[in-house]
Amino acid sequence: MKQRGRYPFRMSAVVVAALVGLTVGCEEKVAQPAAPAPSPTPATPPTAQSAEPAQAASAEAVEAESEEAPPESIAAQHVLVAYRGATRAPKDVKRTKAEAKKLAEEVREKALAGTDFSELAGEYSDDPGGKANRGNLGKFKRESKVKRFSDAAFQLKVGQVSEVVETEFGYHVIKRNQ
Repeated sequence: MKQRGRYPFRMSAVVVAALVGLTVGCEEKVAQPAAPAPSPTPATPPTAQSAEPAQAASAEAVEAESEEAPPESIAAQHVLVAYRGATRAPKDVKRTKAEAKKLAEEVREKALAGTDFSELAGEYSDDPGGKANRGNLGKFKRESKVKRFSDAAFQLKVGQVSEVVETEFGYHVIKRNQ
């Protein structure tokens, strides 16, 4: 007589993970999974050796999930090096586009060499608010900035400095803070 909620055998999650781990990479076994034979006694725990493939597979799955789920918002600083003719460039900016790019590359090199990013923003940024707040953009969502800027900023790891990024406003060097 079958009792409600009981099965003739029990299989622990560790055993299931071990079985799944053993079949990874074996197309024949995956295509035709074998059903475990009913047993009146609980399954014996797997050996440490058989659990390793399952643990490795689950670690890879967690890593892949974290890569696929970018943050909704980040915090960053930037240095904007504008050039004559760029959108919203201050009237006193007379440098050419080539000169602006070269200066932005120099700023990036200084940041990578360890110069305080806030100091660099205060000294070099053509963003009107950039000098006052040391390039701090605070926390922002991807859609609140122009696409090229957001794409570069959201690819950075915390503490990382971007390549020089060109937008219609000029050349940016971005540092992700959070």
